[in-house]
Amino acid sequence: MSLFCREIKPVILVMKSLATLLFSFCLALSASAQLNYGGEPSNWSDKRFPDHLSFLVMPELNRAELAAEDAVVDQYKEAPWRFGVEHEVQLNPSNAGSWSQASGKAIWQLGITCPEGTSMSFLFTNYDLPKGAELFIWSADRAQFLGSYNHINNSESGVFPVGLLQSDQAVIELSVPEALKSSVVLELSQIIHGYRSLLRNDFSEVDEERGPFGNSGACNINVNCPSGADWQIEKRSVALIVSGGSSLCSGVMVNNTAQDGTPYFLTANHCLPSIPANVANWVFYFNHESAGCSGSTGPTNQSIAGSVLRARNANSDFALLELNDTPPSSFNVQYAGWDKTDNEATVTGAVGIHHPSGDVKKICFEEDSPSQQNQAGAEVWYINQWESGVTEGGSSGSPLFNQNHRVIGQLYGGFAACSGNVNNGQADWYGRFGVSWDGTSAATRLRDWLDPQGTNPSFIDGYPDGFVAAQIDAAVGSLSGIPSTVCGNTVTPTIQLTNNGLTTLTSCTINYQLNGGTATTIPWTGSLAQNQSTTVNLPAITAANGSNTLTVTVSNPNGVADENATNNSVQVSFTAFTGPVFEATINLTFDDYPEETSWRITQGALVLYTSPAYDNQPGGSSLEISVCLPEGCYSFIMEDDYGDGMCCEYGEGSYLVTNNLGQTVASGGTFVTSETTQFCLGGAGLDEKSSLGFRIYPNPAQENIQLVRESGDQASYVVTDGTGRIVKQGMISGASNSLNVSDLPAGYYVIRLKQNEDFNAKPFVIQR
Repeated sequence: MSLFCREIKPVILVMKSLATLLFSFCLALSASAQLNYGGEPSNWSDKRFPDHLSFLVMPELNRAELAAEDAVVDQYKEAPWRFGVEHEVQLNPSNAGSWSQASGKAIWQLGITCPEGTSMSFLFTNYDLPKGAELFIWSADRAQFLGSYNHINNSESGVFPVGLLQSDQAVIELSVPEALKSSVVLELSQIIHGYRSLLRNDFSEVDEERGPFGNSGACNINVNCPSGADWQIEKRSVALIVSGGSSLCSGVMVNNTAQDGTPYFLTANHCLPSIPANVANWVFYFNHESAGCSGSTGPTNQSIAGSVLRARNANSDFALLELNDTPPSSFNVQYAGWDKTDNEATVTGAVGIHHPSGDVKKICFEEDSPSQQNQAGAEVWYINQWESGVTEGGSSGSPLFNQNHRVIGQLYGGFAACSGNVNNGQADWYGRFGVSWDGTSAATRLRDWLDPQGTNPSFIDGYPDGFVAAQIDAAVGSLSGIPSTVCGNTVTPTIQLTNNGLTTLTSCTINYQLNGGTATTIPWTGSLAQNQSTTVNLPAITAANGSNTLTVTVSNPNGVADENATNNSVQVSFTAFTGPVFEATINLTFDDYPEETSWRITQGALVLYTSPAYDNQPGGSSLEISVCLPEGCYSFIMEDDYGDGMCCEYGEGSYLVTNNLGQTVASGGTFVTSETTQFCLGGAGLDEKSSLGFRIYPNPAQENIQLVRESGDQASYVVTDGTGRIVKQGMISGASNSLNVSDLPAGYYVIRLKQNEDFNAKPFVIQR
């Protein structure tokens, strides 16, 4: 990259009129890039231009010199395909741009011009916005904008890359509450000046549409051509990596044994920058593909900014990253399955999906068995020659799938390329996934990250959509009907039975087992074609009090052995309260940022309830949640992961917890990171009879508790804290007594009474 980086000093051009614009585009692109959070720039509907706004003008580019450099470098597969020049700058609200005010907010704007540029993108290396600030980047003709970006985009590295804006003039706009103006940390360190034509095909004398990041040779095959029909699931896992002014490499989202959608991304070790932490600068573009078999244009509006390096090893040329954000459901991303067996005899063919020279997504086919070799010190799969399609520079790091649609490697290098409309018949090689699996530490191997459960499978299928090219393959999917906490001793689970095999599934055996006990067998018969599913209801199961684990396994499909045992079992753990239970109610009113809110109910170290993610909950909305618990005392923990509570600067958020008597036991909203309140359910506060009947009130207490007994005979009492330590004791007489607890700290306690030979105990909470 250093060959193409230039130290550029911008000059200032004051513009008060935009009557003429230097650049316009035929290509229609969405105005969104990496994850943004809605809204629009100030006065967006007013097309008049602010008089105070000045533009920094980047120097004109030496197109002849760039073309000469590109003619050389574009020939090498290991080199990134460059589409822009990186101008190094140090611009921030203190030394550039101008401030104004509108609607109680301070607005900073900075205009930038890249003469005759085809695109613009930006890199911030000091990005730390306070809550309430919003960042937009918009084209000077007000045709499109990127953003808003806000405090949710903050990261530990402070790095935030933004792209791609199809314009040669842009305005960076920061809106922040006036009181938080001094809290802004924002520095622009790089402006990427796009210069490659969006309309000219560098591999042909005929002009045709091309993508913004590059264009590949004529022998490449669009992934949406008929030959790619069987690979429409796997294609969703492949993404293009852009760094600065170059389309750097390709890579693939990979599944892990927890199947939890952790955004792990596999690419090549040689794609990494000289400073590995700089992967925080990378932008990952998903679904950049032509809609059909022809054309070289595709969406650029589905991207994730930044990542963290988790593991790397040159021995198989792999690098595993974790993206800063999980791709949202709208991206429809697939997490590819993989095969670590590294058995040459079982691989009968291979497919590569990639972004050659930064182009839209392509596919290539190896119809023979690849061999295992050592290439320049790396353990690789050797592709002697592609039967159709090819790879190029920018394809590095892209996945190699075996005939079962599982990743077995990532592109290391090779000499394969187009020779006119056909490939040149040369070889490629891919670092082997099976070699990458093991290493000397978590930083040099895959297994710590992709097998967090330590199950050590030979292979797994993709997530959320698996693909197994087996004749006989019965799979047990979701196990539902069992909440994480069960009130009572009976559960009635259901499972999803799926036929992943090519042969119609007509019978199988379903086994279920609770807590490692005796397995119960259920025969199933029916008719399921490939990829069809049915719901199977299991009989009611009697749970044990406390922790339970239910395991369901499917076997014996069509009376024979299952050819894929990796999807035959599913397991769920839950807690059951089989005795008397009581209900508590949680009422939540969210502030403007519901995604920051969470809560838990615990008893000691045991977490009994935990909230779901509230990412899709509207700001200012309310929810009511009911939970059931046995008699006892618990902790309710309210949390805000940004550290500003639920009220009141960004909405009037609050929470309220009531016990089984309708009494308020926890409430609030004004806190920092978390707030913990102890509360009790059941006997504490109820007039329940036992061998020694008594009740206590109020509960929770502050200064005193009242003891009301059926008998006025003399009795002894002992008060213990949550650890069982005696903190108060004495004697009482009479039917009603007041016990002073003002000397005890807030927390959970138990009072035990003894009267002659009768005993009883009740929990209570001191809350202040």
